[in-house]
Amino acid sequence: MNLFNVYKDHIVAALEALVGAGTLPAGLDFSRVTAEPPRDASHGDIATNAAMVLSKPAGLKPRDLADALVARLATVPGVTEASVAGPGFINLRLDEGVWRGVLREVLRQGVRFGDSTMGSGHKVNVEYVSANPTGPMHVGHGRGAVVGDALALLLTKAGYEVCKEYYINDAGAQVDKLADALYARYLVACGRETQAQFDAKLAAKEIEYGGDYLVPPAEKLAARDGAKWADVAEDEWRPALRAFGIDEMMALIREDLAVLGVHHDVFTSEKGLVDAGTVQSVLDDLKARGLIYEGVLEPPKGKLPDDWEPRPQTLFKATDFGDEVDRALMKSDGSFTYFASDIAYHRDKYLRGYRTLIDVWGADHGGYVKRVAAAVKAVSAGEATLDVKLCQLVKLMDNGEPVKMSKRAGTFITLREVVDELNERSGGKGKDLVRFIILTRKNDAPLEFDYSKVLEQSKDNPVFYVQYAHARARSVLRHAAADMFDDATVTAEALAGAPVERLVDPDEMALIRTLAGWPRLLESAAEAHEPHRVAYYLNDVAAGFHGLWNKGKDHTELRFLLPEDRELSLARLALVQGVATVIASGLAVFGVDPVEEMR
Repeated sequence: MNLFNVYKDHIVAALEALVGAGTLPAGLDFSRVTAEPPRDASHGDIATNAAMVLSKPAGLKPRDLADALVARLATVPGVTEASVAGPGFINLRLDEGVWRGVLREVLRQGVRFGDSTMGSGHKVNVEYVSANPTGPMHVGHGRGAVVGDALALLLTKAGYEVCKEYYINDAGAQVDKLADALYARYLVACGRETQAQFDAKLAAKEIEYGGDYLVPPAEKLAARDGAKWADVAEDEWRPALRAFGIDEMMALIREDLAVLGVHHDVFTSEKGLVDAGTVQSVLDDLKARGLIYEGVLEPPKGKLPDDWEPRPQTLFKATDFGDEVDRALMKSDGSFTYFASDIAYHRDKYLRGYRTLIDVWGADHGGYVKRVAAAVKAVSAGEATLDVKLCQLVKLMDNGEPVKMSKRAGTFITLREVVDELNERSGGKGKDLVRFIILTRKNDAPLEFDYSKVLEQSKDNPVFYVQYAHARARSVLRHAAADMFDDATVTAEALAGAPVERLVDPDEMALIRTLAGWPRLLESAAEAHEPHRVAYYLNDVAAGFHGLWNKGKDHTELRFLLPEDRELSLARLALVQGVATVIASGLAVFGVDPVEEMR
């Protein structure tokens, strides 16, 4: 239940009543009317811009419209005060019983509290990770994986129908280099070459992918086929090892992602689109619409590359759809560019019924956004929208020192190594620690991931601070069941009937207001495609709860459990249970398990 939406409906109803009374003209657009917390909490509980956005089309002064609207809003159930501020801003103050009613709703709904119908089942495709299938996931891939996965969970909770998708980039030169590296490892595995010979090739840069992760696939291939591929021509072994290598790497990638709790619904192959003729079909369609032509591009701005030369190319009229230049679709060897395949892939998503497309990419792909956005406009006739979330790299540290590269990957720290290291240090909480810390920063902000800080038990560590609030709440409930009541009395269902009207302390009411803001926060985060907002909110909940705990240490009458006042204790236990419930609901959006106790 989004309380702010409830009162927005009351505001719109009051406006419609003013239309019926002739105070306002018919046909006004109420879509820009908002109901939200005022910037200054001392002004009230809900602020609305209704008079400010409607006065001009209504032909009235904002203050005059505000006065008329306030007279109606003052009679709305739960409103104790309606006032006008400045030129026409309207503030509402609610009866504290309204807020306490939301606390009861939290306890009735459990972790479903915050679930929204805002999305109305609208289909959204979230594509994330989509790394080249040439090796294990690195920590940078992990950031995109977590952001994409949390965004999908957030949108699902907000009522959207979400597809989590991985685009396999398996049609380019990188997978040929993978086949070459795998073949070199295979020759060693089947005894045709020595490790020293392999090392010499690697030193001479004849092999790009030199990590140890290719040893098991090479040994698997040698065990299955013996020396079969060592005695055939390159044009025979290359496609076979290419296909085998892609399958093995995708299996490795799936395993790495599973360690992080990430599972995709759909895997789409770029090579599959090319082989099926889908890419050519899209280009034929665009050409028939006059959006493809033969031309010569201007030289790149800035320093001219040594290999650049003006030549006729097959170009897409990307500038017709907001891009800065038209874009090439064919390479000099006659094969498709990556962009041509991307056009086909995004049209494929559109044809599968997705009108909202979200792509999560690494920051190094920032220059690619405009051309793909132009392509989406072209292939969907403007019906689909594309939102690209760019993820900055992760700087991996330990006690302030950079973490060295790994032998397994050769050139980078793998995602698996990060999770395994944290599992060892935290007793198996690696997945949750990685996911939570990544989501404490906006995707395009720099992120320094320090093992020691992630494990630090202090207020400065947001993972600990939020999880400790949940564990502390659960501890209070366990003690209440053991020392004052029983298990049945302190369930959420039972506490929904507690005498919450006994909660009158200003900090208690402030915390209830914070809990009541969860549905609104969730909807705004989903609308903005920004899951990191949830982390900020959970920190606010934790701060409010820890603050109450500390007050109880200094003032015994404010403690959660008062043996001499069982009724007030039940009311405060209802608030404690509410805190645990909302934190658990928020952590579920992150794919993180709430802890029952801290050790």
